[in-house]
Amino acid sequence: MGLDNRKLLKIGIVGSVIAALCCFTPILVILFSVLGISAFIGILDIVLLPVLAFFLLLTLFAYLRRRKARA
Repeated sequence: MGLDNRKLLKIGIVGSVIAALCCFTPILVILFSVLGISAFIGILDIVLLPVLAFFLLLTLFAYLRRRKARA
């Protein structure tokens, strides 16, 4: 009962875009400041960069798996 290739690819792309937006724009810094949890701003890079890498690898995996299934 695994995810099919299209769903896996969509999850990877959406996750990559959201993680990239959070990494390269001050969206989370502003949000954390507004919410009053600005003490966690220092660990954003520690969390976001591995999350971005995970979703990029998931996208690549799903793409290669989908391409292999078509062949």
